This record gives sequence, C-alpha cells and structure tokens, in this order.
Amino acid sequence: QVQVVEWGGGSVQAGGSLRLFCAASGTRFSFSSMGWYRQAPGKQRELVAIISRPGNTQYADFVKGRFTISRDDDENTVYLQMYDLKPEDTAVYYCKGSRYRSQYGTSDYWGQGTQVTVSS
Repeated sequence: QVQVVEWGGGSVQAGGSLRLFCAASGTRFSFSSMGWYRQAPGKQRELVAIISRPGNTQYADFVKGRFTISRDDDENTVYLQMYDLKPEDTAVYYCKGSRYRSQYGTSDYWGQGTQVTVSS
C-alpha cells in the first residue's frame, strides 16, 4: 500500500538544471530518511544524496556541490535540485524512503525511477 513516486527527469544539455520530485503515499508514518540514488547503464546503483531527521544530509563526492537535497515538513516529500549537469550524470534516478522500527530494523521503499539524460 505504500507507494513512492518520482518525477521531474528529462533531457538537458550539459550545464543545464533539473529538479526532481519524490512523494510517498499510503502511509501515516514518517520516513526516518529519504534519499536519491542513480543507476547508469552497466553500472551499480549508487547513492546520490540522503536526508534524515532532523534534516541532516549526506552527498556523494561526485556531486561536487552541484546538487541539493531538501525535504518538506511532512518528511515524506523530497526534492533533488541539480545544477550544472554533466553527461556523466545521465542515469535513472530513484527515490527511496526508509522506515526504522526497533523491532524490525529498517524497511526500504523504492520508487520506479525517473530518467535523466544529459547531452554534450
């Protein structure tokens, strides 16, 4: 019943920008953390950025200050603002919500992905 959906991807030229959106539905709980991951063809899925309560953030080194993750007050909506996009940023970007319960550990909920294509 819990669904995570991303949107906002598209095709841009190098140096352009995009804003990705992610929203969860079907739950009344707040995710402990939400993050963005990406997977390029032939590569492993990798972490891009993650945000957790009360708003601590982590970024992959390859972002180099170009991306910003943010979260709404409801804590189940997250954004990824991407500036100065490079061809190597081309990938499917996935949103993940994580719920922590002491008796179960962490449960992850993944979106279906949104395609980002950056051309030179």
